[in-house]
Order: sequence, then structure tokens, then C-alpha cells
Amino acid sequence: MIDSLQLALVFLAALATALATGLGALPFLFVREMRRRWLGVSNATAAGLMIAASLTLLVEGAQVSGLRTLLGLALGWMSIRWTHGLMDGREHLSIGSLAGADARKALLVVGVMTLHSFSEGVGVGVSFGGGKELGLFISSAIAFHNIPEGLAISLVLVPRGVSVWLAAWWSVFSSLPQPLMAVPAYLFVSWFAPFLPVGFGLAAGAMFWMTFTEIIPEARADLSRTGLALAIALSTIVTILFQETVLR
Repeated sequence: MIDSLQLALVFLAALATALATGLGALPFLFVREMRRRWLGVSNATAAGLMIAASLTLLVEGAQVSGLRTLLGLALGWMSIRWTHGLMDGREHLSIGSLAGADARKALLVVGVMTLHSFSEGVGVGVSFGGGKELGLFISSAIAFHNIPEGLAISLVLVPRGVSVWLAAWWSVFSSLPQPLMAVPAYLFVSWFAPFLPVGFGLAAGAMFWMTFTEIIPEARADLSRTGLALAIALSTIVTILFQETVLR
């Protein structure tokens, strides 16, 4: 029987990850423009967190079934590629008072991030299938990763005339699929335990795809190669040490 308190915890954890995206807009309450270098540092740090979280999921899944975990990894990689492909060729878009190229740029950014939020929601739900500690760890990693996503959205919207609070709303909106998907994903792996390693692999595959094809290239555009490598390495090491010393 599924514990209603556990379901509430899964939903609230995923909701917190979504709300964290709005924090990325808050710096624009104090400055109208922000140096791109800080976005690069945020993205590189988030990349390290996501790598550590993905490795944790793979280890947890492999302890049950390495083959099913690898299957999930492949499915996660392919599913996130497919969802991102849905945005290709979308030219006629609008958002608030923005029009033309500005509107297309803004909605492409918001749209792509909304699509991959589905996989992040699945990641939260699946991770809770492996226990509360793992679920909270993965949720924290995704929440931290969402802050520079909100910053990236705001960097597109605010300089084009969108208010800071509306930019924060669009940032949170882009992550709303996370609480919507977390509970169904948790219920699925709870009811069908043999699929748990597949779910771990799927979540890890989606996060790996986002990390290596989006987050790291974006960080590289704003940081030197050395700075990027240092930020990712430190973030990954600190996250793993935190997990091993605090969460174990």
C-alpha cells in the first residue's frame, strides 16, 4: 500500500525543484544586466551536481540489474532527444509583448526547458522509489540545477522588456512538469519494482544528455576551458563527498 505522506513528500520535493527555477530571476531585482561569466559558473557547478546525481542513480540501478539499468540509460537518452526535437522548426511563436525574433528566442528557451522538465520530474519520482534519502539528494541536485536555468530564461526575457516577476513566473512555469510527473513516476516504480533499475537508468540518461549537450556547452561559452573543468570537477567531488558523508 502506498503511503499518502510519502506521495505528499514526492510532490512537495518536485514542487520545490520547480520553484527553485524562479530564484534565477531574482538577481535582476538589483541589476538590469548580469555578466555572462556568472551564468557560466552557475551552469558549470550545476553540471557537476548533475553528473554526480546521474552516477548515483546508475550505481543504485546496477546493484539491482546492470542490464536493465543500461536499457533505461538508452531509453532516457533517446526520449530527451525526441522531446527536444519537437521544438525544431517552431518559428511562429509569441510571448506577452514580445514579437518577431525576440518572441521566438524567448519561447524557444522556455519551451525547450519545459520539455526537458518532464524528464527531471520523472527523475525525482523514480529516485524516491529507491528511498527517501536518495530522493531528497536527487531533488536537491535538480533544484540547484534549475536556478541557472531560471537565470538563463531571465537573461533572455528581462533585457527584452519583460518584468523580473514575469520572468520568474515563466521560469517556474518551465519547471511545472516536474511535480506533475514525479508522483506518477514514483507510483509506477513502486507498483512495478522490477522496473526500478530501468527508471534509474532512464533518469540518469536524461540528465547525462542535458549535462553534456546543453549545460556544459553553455558554460563553455562563458568560461575558459580551465575554469569550466575546475568548476565541474570541484562540484562533482563536493557533491559525492556530501552524499557519502552526510546522506549515508
